[in-house]
Amino acid sequence: MLRLLCFSGFIAAVALVPACRASNASGSAGSETAPDSTAPDTRPAEQRSDSIPWLVSDSSAKSAELSIEVTRPRGAESALLNGYRRGEARLIIPRGWTVRWTWRNADSTGRHSLVVMAEREKVPLEGGRPAFSNAMTRMVTEGLQPGQTDQTTFEAEEAGWFWFLCGVPSHALEGEWLELRVDPEATTAEVKVKVKSEA
Repeated sequence: MLRLLCFSGFIAAVALVPACRASNASGSAGSETAPDSTAPDTRPAEQRSDSIPWLVSDSSAKSAELSIEVTRPRGAESALLNGYRRGEARLIIPRGWTVRWTWRNADSTGRHSLVVMAEREKVPLEGGRPAFSNAMTRMVTEGLQPGQTDQTTFEAEEAGWFWFLCGVPSHALEGEWLELRVDPEATTAEVKVKVKSEA
């Protein structure tokens, strides 16, 4: 008799499993539903951007490739680096990675450059010595003419906070800079985008 009751209980338990699965699949009370991937991201300030077209991260090669373009929309108070200014975008690179960039001056109204400098209390008046060997375009303070391009490769060998900024006098003060974080804890390169300021 005891064996028959145990066997009956086993049959009942097996019969309940499909019913439980069907109930969870339909999203009934008590079930966990996947987050709606179409819902807008409501994080108010800093956000991770998972689809930045100008950054290619290769964890196996420990390298990051950047495509950077300088533009100046009509009426903007400064030129933009890939559409951002005043640190609205922060590039995070793992320490020890190789960074390669292709840079282009697409501003038809002026000369520009790019240099990586250690972040201090104030944005500098003009570009100076790069924080990493070769982390700059040619003619840092003079700037390259509209339509000119430059390429460089450097090693992000020291952890810390840095600026990607235009070295032409007053351009960085006007807002032509982004942030760079060389992070010893990071495992991949990424860009975090903040709420954009008014242009």
